[in-house]
Amino acid sequence: MADAQALEEVVTFTSDLIRIDTTNRGGGDCQERPAAEYAAARLAEAGLEATLLERTPGRTNVVARLAGTDPSADALLVHGHLDVVPADASEWSVHPFSGEVRDGVVWGRGAVDMKNMDAMILSVVRAWARQGVRPRRDIVIAFTADEEASAEDGSGFLADRHAALFEGCTEGISESGAFTFHDGSGRQIYPISAGERGTGWLRLTAHGRAGHGSRVNRENAVTRLAAAITRIGDHEWPVRLTPTVRGALAELAELYGLDTTLDDVDGLLEKLGPAAKLVEATVRNSANPTMLEAGYKVNVIPGQAVAFVDGRFLPGHEDEFRATLDELTGPDVDWEFHHREVALQSPLDSPTYALMRACVEEFAPEGRTVPYCMAGGTDAKQFSRLGITGYGFSPLKLPEGFDYSAMFHGVDERVPVEALHFGVRVLDRFLRTA
Repeated sequence: MADAQALEEVVTFTSDLIRIDTTNRGGGDCQERPAAEYAAARLAEAGLEATLLERTPGRTNVVARLAGTDPSADALLVHGHLDVVPADASEWSVHPFSGEVRDGVVWGRGAVDMKNMDAMILSVVRAWARQGVRPRRDIVIAFTADEEASAEDGSGFLADRHAALFEGCTEGISESGAFTFHDGSGRQIYPISAGERGTGWLRLTAHGRAGHGSRVNRENAVTRLAAAITRIGDHEWPVRLTPTVRGALAELAELYGLDTTLDDVDGLLEKLGPAAKLVEATVRNSANPTMLEAGYKVNVIPGQAVAFVDGRFLPGHEDEFRATLDELTGPDVDWEFHHREVALQSPLDSPTYALMRACVEEFAPEGRTVPYCMAGGTDAKQFSRLGITGYGFSPLKLPEGFDYSAMFHGVDERVPVEALHFGVRVLDRFLRTA
């Protein structure tokens, strides 16, 4: 069991890491090294030798291995990213990089995404060092850079250039799973991630005939682009159920006493009420226009117009996604992947997944765990190149009214101290026996 010092340290480490500004604005504008050095120092105090690795100066990753008691067992990767998205201090109740602890809550950018998990990992392995605990299987700890952008300086770099550090790892855990979801009627649901939609960020380019804004122009690039993104925005994607989402819907339907045949998914989502939020974004592919670039003067028709679209595709449905975009963009607009990463599907019948569920339910017996597919993506995508099956398991017991999903990239991001304590206890139990 995690000791009292571990419960104190997880709060301190979360606060300290928040105070280290690792804002990732994209395009290489980030410096994770101070946070990486902080994490490496905490590991060194626990007797773990950490390796610091950079593809680009200042974009630092940390990797360490904790030897298990069973050398024949597969290793487990436990990873968290060090970078955070930008925050405008003028919009916040507290400064986003203050790490302030107020009324039992730790405030600041990264409190949920995901310096809290980084702190939990550090707290658990340090408690083990004090107690002389060793896990059954080797545990590889990785704190990564650049997750909030392309991951090229982080998990992508590690997977492509330093695969030997992850030798023997067959499974991994990281963010966005095992948190409390309150459905408003007294039920507490703990979704544990066993899948991610693929990332398909698209660049659309329309070409046309440049000319004077006062003249008739049937080859207007802006008009062509606008028509294409309107078709994309209006498109109704068909329901496509992956094993994880099918399992989630079946278990939620059972929990609410509803028909479990899944013949009418949209109808079932309506009946699930607030709990539909856990699955509604992952029953389909999606594509949302997000950025437009065209022209340089109001009376000049440009010869080119560009748009960006945030596309996401389900495991096994990337070909359908591509074909649909070909159809929606039409003959006058070209599209290409601005950034692409694979979709993930992890088994629900693995001993590791069963243990995650058991550990959560041990410490939250009033709750119900269910499978969950992430609408977005994590570093698990890059580590999957090494054959590592990824799960989202960052346990937090949250009070009713705490909107977990709103904390991600949101204003006034924060995490309750008690949630961190719960996370340390559950993570400790899981990692000891995994």
